[in-house]
This record gives sequence, C-alpha cells and structure tokens, in this order.
Amino acid sequence: MTALFALATSLLWGLADFGGGLLTRRMPALTVVVASQSIAVVVLGVIVVATGGFAEAGPRLWYAAAAGVVGPVAMLSFYKALALGPMGVVSPLGSLGVAVPVGVGLLLGERPGLLQFTGIGVAVVGIVLAGGPELRGAPVQRQAVLLTLTAAFGFGAVMALIAEASTTLAGLFPALFVQRVTNVAVGGAALYVSVRRGGRALPEDGGMRVVLASLPALAFVGLADVAANGTYSVAAQTGPVTVAAVLANLYPVVTVLAALAVLKERLRAVQAAGAGLALVGTVLLATG
Repeated sequence: MTALFALATSLLWGLADFGGGLLTRRMPALTVVVASQSIAVVVLGVIVVATGGFAEAGPRLWYAAAAGVVGPVAMLSFYKALALGPMGVVSPLGSLGVAVPVGVGLLLGERPGLLQFTGIGVAVVGIVLAGGPELRGAPVQRQAVLLTLTAAFGFGAVMALIAEASTTLAGLFPALFVQRVTNVAVGGAALYVSVRRGGRALPEDGGMRVVLASLPALAFVGLADVAANGTYSVAAQTGPVTVAAVLANLYPVVTVLAALAVLKERLRAVQAAGAGLALVGTVLLATG
C-alpha cells in the first residue's frame, strides 16, 4: 500500500507540475499558484463540511499550517532560481529535497533493509539525472544555487510536515484544507506585494479573459496537488517514510515523460538513463 500511494503521489505531482509549467507560460506564476490553490480551498471546504471533518481538528493542524507557509516560499524560490538558470542545473538540484523526509524517517528510527537502501540510492540518482543536469558548460550564479537549495529544503519540509499533520483519514481533509488556506494567504500576500512593486497579476495579453479560460486547467493543477499531498500522507502513515518519500519524489520523471508525450520534447540521453535508474530504484524499494 505504501508503494502504491507513494507512486500515485509522484504521478499527481508530476502532472500538476507539468500543468503549472504550461500555465506559467501564459500568466504570472504567482497568479497560477493563488488561483489554483483557491479552487482547491473551495473544493476541500465543501468536503470538510460534508464529512464533518472539523470534528477532527486538533493541535496537529499546526503542522498543516506550517506546510502551508513553507510551500509557497519554496515554490517562489524555485521559480526565481529557474529564471536565473540554467534549468539543467536548477531542476535536478530541486529534487534533493527528498533528503529531508528521508532524514526524518531515519532519525525516528526507521531502518530500511539492504534492498531498500540500495533502491533509495538508485532512485535518488535517477531523479537527479531525469532532470537533465548540465554537467559542463553551464555557468551557475551563487544566488541560483542558494535559491534552489532553499526550495529543495522547503519541498522536503512540506512532505515531512504534511505527514505529521494527521494520523487518520478523517483528519486528513481538515489538514489539507488548513494547508491550502495558508497557501492562498501567503501566496496572495506575495502577489499583492508584487503588484505594489510594479508586477502584473494578470497576463499582459488577454488579461482576465485568459485566466477565466484557464480555469479548468487551474482546477486540475490545484486539485492534483492537493490529491498528491493526501496520497503522500496516507503512504507515510502506512509504511516507512524513507520509502514513501523516495517513491513520491519520482515526480520529475513523470513531468519529463509528459513533456515528451504532449510537447514532443526530445529526451536527452542523461534523462533516459535517469528514468531507467528511477524505475530500477522503484522496483528495489517495492520488493525490498
């Protein structure tokens, strides 16, 4: 069950990242974040009210609130790092956030078997290579590296926090709701500051019409991201966090394959090798 839910997480996160990447070509990244997460808040709010989920509210929701604060900061750091580039260096470094939940699992006493330890190592290398790292000829600004490492730590911290936000399925929905409300609050504040400083909240060409036309895609991105957090939380509750975190972090492979299938992007040799290693690591983790 752990492997199944963790792989579902990687699929959902990979597709959400792919959709979000396409949307940011048409509108500001902050607008994509705030709009997609706002839709998720509405849907989750209806679910929580319908299921009486607020009865499960407790101190653990502070973990969800913390995840909601850290998530947008990590995402904005990652976007800024991508803008500084090169993407072939930034993207693989961003995957290193898996070290945070894996480290937490080890500190809590989890001890994967030999096959699983091998699978973790192979899968992490595969994840990094799947991003298509530029191994030479790619000057990197120190600021880009610092921003990327900040984002990676943030992404990993969100995984660790959301795993602690609930211990039951009934408590999962209010935890996700609190996380998304906090996401919107933090992202909305950042968008407000950006506009005050001369940034744009709406696309330069098309304005609000483009945003309204993109609502189905924004809904998909927001809901897929929420569902991914939910499946990861279940995976972390039903098995070792060290295994769940690595399998969930296969999402860059999904994003690369989606770009290959939809945008007809060519897969570089290093990316193909990374995807293969990630698959081998997955098999080792699932069978170990």
